[in-house]
Amino acid sequence: MESFERPHVARLVRELTDESVPPLIVAVTGPRQSGKTTLVRQALRRLRGMGHRTRYIALDDPGQPRWSSLSGSDTTVALPPPPRDTEWLVSVWRQARRDAEAYRRGLVLVLDEIQHVKDWSSVVKGLWDADRREDHPLKVVVLGSAAWRLLTGMGDSLAGRFMSFPVRHWSLREMVEAFDVSLDEYVFFGGYPGAIRYAEDLRAWRSCVAHSIIAPTIDRDILDLTRVDRPSAMCQLVDMAPEYSGQVVTYEHLAGRLRSGGSPTTLAHYLDLLSDAGIMTRLSKYAGSAVRRAASNPKLLVLNPGLMTALSGYSFDEARNDRTFWGRIVETAVGAHLHNTLEAAMHLAYWRDDPHEVDFVLFQGPRVLGVEVKSGRQRRALPGLAAFKKRFPKAETLLVGGRSGVRTNQVPLNEFLAEPASHWLSGKGWGPA
Repeated sequence: MESFERPHVARLVRELTDESVPPLIVAVTGPRQSGKTTLVRQALRRLRGMGHRTRYIALDDPGQPRWSSLSGSDTTVALPPPPRDTEWLVSVWRQARRDAEAYRRGLVLVLDEIQHVKDWSSVVKGLWDADRREDHPLKVVVLGSAAWRLLTGMGDSLAGRFMSFPVRHWSLREMVEAFDVSLDEYVFFGGYPGAIRYAEDLRAWRSCVAHSIIAPTIDRDILDLTRVDRPSAMCQLVDMAPEYSGQVVTYEHLAGRLRSGGSPTTLAHYLDLLSDAGIMTRLSKYAGSAVRRAASNPKLLVLNPGLMTALSGYSFDEARNDRTFWGRIVETAVGAHLHNTLEAAMHLAYWRDDPHEVDFVLFQGPRVLGVEVKSGRQRRALPGLAAFKKRFPKAETLLVGGRSGVRTNQVPLNEFLAEPASHWLSGKGWGPA
């Protein structure tokens, strides 16, 4: 694991060394335990090896900040713990600016968990604009636990001044390369690099997911920074993840299951917050119309299968032996993979026209792909895909896993999870049955 680097590292290095375009503040965002800090530190190590100067400051560190001095990368300056306020931020920035001027290649300043500074965005706007007017060679990277939180903090004040650099849950390919997990282990434990080391101790693994991922995501990444009128309702939504992931439900049904209730608008808002935080999301029904999609009942989808299994109480063997539950985990893994690898202007939905249904619909512009997931080995007809193709003749269809008794494009589960959504939407990598 120590030597493993996600592709993000090379991309971040390129962004910070590309002199052909004006610099922007790089906003590295993503769910907890997705490895944001690790990959940024790896990028800084590469930059130092290339002769660049860097400075990393964790704003959630209760101790003093530590950074490399200009005289050598192994030398640190220890200061008393300062208050993390705007005055402190201005002081840190100005010192970094002076140090950047003293070195011909400038300096890269990293501020981890920037949202801990109240009203940071307005201060950064003024400092960044001054840097551009004076042509200071200072480059800045900010990190946050989820895209929604950083963007909420920015509002419009940093529009045109930052570049979004999303970091999402780990893919099957990354977990295999870093930890040598099997396909079934990935489906059960999900793409959490920090939690996978507890895979041999199920109690410790569940505790890690519950207390190091779910709890701080809700308590610190959502409730501390966003107005939530019924926090207990949001927690109950997460608790229902094992039961409802992959299911189409009505908001009225969800409200009836919650002790504190909630209107459809409120529940939709909570699900959107949980989606931005990388926990679970809601998919709309595909109907070839944005208006009709917005008005449909949601299909709930957990965004990392490890969240679903950790909350389920199933052991690894119990989950695999329960064909119904395992099928739902596999469907969740496929849907989460598609959602986590979506690109700009790409959308994910489901389709239903009773009695027919297609698990997922991936679309971008004129391209539409209906995806059905089967975890069993038996050959079955696929009336859902056939009905979908009849309703939308220009759409492509794809079966993931299992085998089909009808002619359709199909791909094994492990191969599907190895490529991003754009790969499958383009029609690459599959063949007829």
